[in-house]
Amino acid sequence: MKNEYKPEPMDTKDVELGKELEELIEKMAKNVHEVWAQTRMNQGWVYGKERNDALKQHPCLVAYEELSESEKEYDRNTALETLKLICKLGFKISRE
Repeated sequence: MKNEYKPEPMDTKDVELGKELEELIEKMAKNVHEVWAQTRMNQGWVYGKERNDALKQHPCLVAYEELSESEKEYDRNTALETLKLICKLGFKISRE
């Protein structure tokens, strides 16, 4: 059966976030990684120098601070796009 799924994320190109949210984006990125790592570990995955699905080993099962910049950027993008979507949907983000 052919997979015809085509992802269509909401277009958030027109949403600009202020500099004041940079700290929030970084904290969210770290949490995204922590949730991912916890989920993997709960599934029996462990750290390994190379990804090995059969042995459930993954090189990113380390603290966020130990990730490569490209891996951190992946998590930052998830956080950034989540915040942009929140704004696009009409919600306001503010610190109390």
